[in-house]
Amino acid sequence: MGRFTAEEVGLAARNRGMPLEALRYDVTPAGLHYLLIHFDIPVAEESAWRLELHGLFNERTSLALDDIRRLPAKTLRVTMECAGNGRAQMSPRYPSVPWIEEGVSTAEWTGVALADLLPTMRPEATELVFHGADRGVDGGVEHHFARSLSREQALRAEVIVAYAMNGAPLPPQHGAPLRLVVPGWYGMASVKWLRSIEAVDRPFDGLQQVRSYHFRRAAGEKGEPCTLMRVNSLMVPPGMPDFYSRRRIVPAGRTEIIGRAWSGEAAIKAVEFAVDGRWKLVDVVSQRHSLSWAFWRVAWDAEPGTHELACRAADKAGNLQPLEPPWDVTGFGNNGVQRVPVTVAA
Repeated sequence: MGRFTAEEVGLAARNRGMPLEALRYDVTPAGLHYLLIHFDIPVAEESAWRLELHGLFNERTSLALDDIRRLPAKTLRVTMECAGNGRAQMSPRYPSVPWIEEGVSTAEWTGVALADLLPTMRPEATELVFHGADRGVDGGVEHHFARSLSREQALRAEVIVAYAMNGAPLPPQHGAPLRLVVPGWYGMASVKWLRSIEAVDRPFDGLQQVRSYHFRRAAGEKGEPCTLMRVNSLMVPPGMPDFYSRRRIVPAGRTEIIGRAWSGEAAIKAVEFAVDGRWKLVDVVSQRHSLSWAFWRVAWDAEPGTHELACRAADKAGNLQPLEPPWDVTGFGNNGVQRVPVTVAA
């Protein structure tokens, strides 16, 4: 895989992941939720912020935050994962944020259903484009971060414009004062620092829509867009870590292993746990919130020596995590099984 470059280290320092021990929380505390900030956190004065609704609506509308907060609110518990989660496990590794496996979290988002916010769209409108206030250069192109959804995708009841996270106002790093939340999809769809929504009658051709966030097995391929999160799972690494290597040290005897499993396509059907390649089904607590991860646990009788622990999940659509990372030239969609080396002390 090679040494990390100074640029990768800089991106990793700025875009931090969730410590895996935070998998213990049903809802990730805001300060532990993973971050991906493409450019700079923009200046956002709540009193002056307006959400512009323009394009192929019957009327152009400009909404202040108070206008949005007066609308009926809903709170959704949503698991969100970066499309590049697991990129650091690829070889050769694409030069971007070198996620290992910590680019996932769950939060409770409060806001307004997008469908309740929008003016009437004209019949010819086929997509909605969501424009963020963050601006920078990517791929040699200067642009504001923007993504689109089809009309049908955008008007699903669970797609919201959020102004609160875990019961408090959105923090700046998570898109304050307004962000989109698109449950089930990889995180790039949930545009932060939302400034405008544009109704259009043609496919949006912005860089983050057509050049980035595609699954590609070879450079130059058109590829398939990243959309729904692939089935995935993680465990809380047991025992205690060595500071530098992070290798786990576990006392001999019975140890409870806990973790989470999720999929953007369907509910979790089953989770398996392995010690040194020997797999068995584990207890999965029912997925009490359909848009968030499931909790699982298993008891392991740890015997002295070195071992490799692993977990994998299957969803009700028939998807099963692969044993090895699926190859992608830009490192997207890696849902290969987590492997945790441990040393059990006598």
